Amino acid sequence: MYRAQSPPRKYEEYAYVLDFNPRGKSSTVRGREGIIITAIGEDRLTILEILGIANSTFEVGEKIYIGKEGRTKVQSVLGKMEYEKISSSAQTELQNVVENIVTENESKFVEYLNKAQPLTPRIHALELIPGIGKTYMKTMLEEREKKLFESYEDLQERVGFKEPIKHITERIMDEITGESRMNLFVKR
Repeated sequence: MYRAQSPPRKYEEYAYVLDFNPRGKSSTVRGREGIIITAIGEDRLTILEILGIANSTFEVGEKIYIGKEGRTKVQSVLGKMEYEKISSSAQTELQNVVENIVTENESKFVEYLNKAQPLTPRIHALELIPGIGKTYMKTMLEEREKKLFESYEDLQERVGFKEPIKHITERIMDEITGESRMNLFVKR
């Protein structure tokens, strides 16, 4: 009998350090000790607990490679973490790091804005981004119909939507902190 293959699980390749404890104990895997890092994945925006390789150094905001092959500073990804369970310093750093991710991955987020669709007959995905109401949404849809947006600057010039990085960051923060019941950007 043929069994359908489930699609391969997606794993993060890179993460940004939110906090680390050089002599920490894992909160996700019992008995794991060492350099315990709290980080956020670049692609799926999940909060992760990571075990660093002994004698490695880390800095808050640093982008580290956590992919399957060729890690240089990371021993293993221990697991996902909930926002409420991370340290207060990691919570404090989160917004700046997310803003950095939104800035550095401009093409990914602009592509999202170009492809966003209605979620229900009354709510469009764009409207869930703070600062985008019915008026901006209508203008954005009309403008992207003519020509897809190429950058945040292009979006600002053609639609007049100010500070897209700030608004997208705010939306992601709502999803991470659990203030939103519907996720656009954070993959669970």
